[in-house]
Amino acid sequence: MSKKWYNYFVSVDSVTGEPASGGESGESASGPGAPAPMSAADEIAGLAHSIQPTPAPKFANPVADPASFAQIYEAAEVRVPAHGFTIFKIAEMLKSEHIRSLPVEIKRSSVLLALDAAGVKLQEVIEDAVHRDRALDTFEAVQQRSLDQLEARKADENKQLQAEADRVLNELRAKIQANNDEVTKERERLQGWRFQKQQEERRIFDAVAPFVPENPITTGPAVTPKAESGKVPGN
Repeated sequence: MSKKWYNYFVSVDSVTGEPASGGESGESASGPGAPAPMSAADEIAGLAHSIQPTPAPKFANPVADPASFAQIYEAAEVRVPAHGFTIFKIAEMLKSEHIRSLPVEIKRSSVLLALDAAGVKLQEVIEDAVHRDRALDTFEAVQQRSLDQLEARKADENKQLQAEADRVLNELRAKIQANNDEVTKERERLQGWRFQKQQEERRIFDAVAPFVPENPITTGPAVTPKAESGKVPGN
């Protein structure tokens, strides 16, 4: 989207259809049929439109502080002209307490008179504005490209980290499952051995029983098994 830096200097009186000077309608001072002289507003508008598009500026040096527009302009080699009339100088003039409350036509005329007195062409100021705007737009594009590249790198890095996390998680889950399987297998083995133990103790018990009034042989489990006590959490 183009930015009309010159709009502040362009009057609207040329759009009303009224002649620029006080001559009779349809005729200029030069006689019937002669083209009406261009108003100051038309001349300024034509001047602004005549400025050729400039290529994107090259940043000669890196910008240490992106929040510093002065550094951006310096890196883009946008220099303050010797006469000192930059677009910012014009902005200060427009906000001056002497003219800031006046109509836009008077503001424009006052600035143009000051430029003329200093021997500065309006085109130089407009070009300064365009160059600064181009520097800002270009630096914005540079930052956006840097952000896009960072986002792409981090997305790829996150993808690799997620794959590594999934691999490690699967390995840990497999180890947890193996631990639980090992405990289950040992519990089943012990249960089978206890059954055989009880049978063995019963044989001993039966052989001792005829000779003692109170049988000292135990036939129950020596230790009460803990239900699922050896299961590792996570399965």
